Amino acid sequence: MEAKQVLFIQGGGDGGYEADEALVASLRENLGKEYQLNYPKILSDETSSDFGWTKQIGEHIDSINQGFILVGHSFGSSMILKYLSENSVNKTIKGIFLIATPFWEGNEEWQKGLKLKDNFADKIPAEASIFLYHCKDDEEVPFSNLDRYKQKLTQANFHEIKEGGHQLNNDLALVANDIKSLYNNPHLSFHKH
Repeated sequence: MEAKQVLFIQGGGDGGYEADEALVASLRENLGKEYQLNYPKILSDETSSDFGWTKQIGEHIDSINQGFILVGHSFGSSMILKYLSENSVNKTIKGIFLIATPFWEGNEEWQKGLKLKDNFADKIPAEASIFLYHCKDDEEVPFSNLDRYKQKLTQANFHEIKEGGHQLNNDLALVANDIKSLYNNPHLSFHKH
């Protein structure tokens, strides 16, 4: 049986890739051998309005098989949403799992290329179940960002986590369980009505 494909997009900042290796290791361990986890390194391009992230995310999506899972952390999560809402994806995305996702607002020059369009939620592939996770004690991305997504992404499932900080204590067992549930119950719709 072919391994189920998972694409993990790291958080931003210097050392973001290295910092998130512990998250990837936790997810890999909790998912087991049935899943193949892809963890490419995203490089920031200071000359691009979104630091070049959406282009690279698109390239990695193009290189993966049909029917895959997208997981993102922090800046990477917000860029996944930006990519999916502004580009057409000709592959089936089973689920989108976003951890500690910033909601970009403000009018500073560097923020303009990061912001989502007002109707972004309508543009995300309809077949994909969406899950957002945020710790109440996140020291980098304020927990209030989750409320902004609740207002916009009404089709998503939200996990408010009591503690774990920005890195969820490097424990993605909860995310792994949700991914497995999605595969184990193909007829189960997680969408809230």
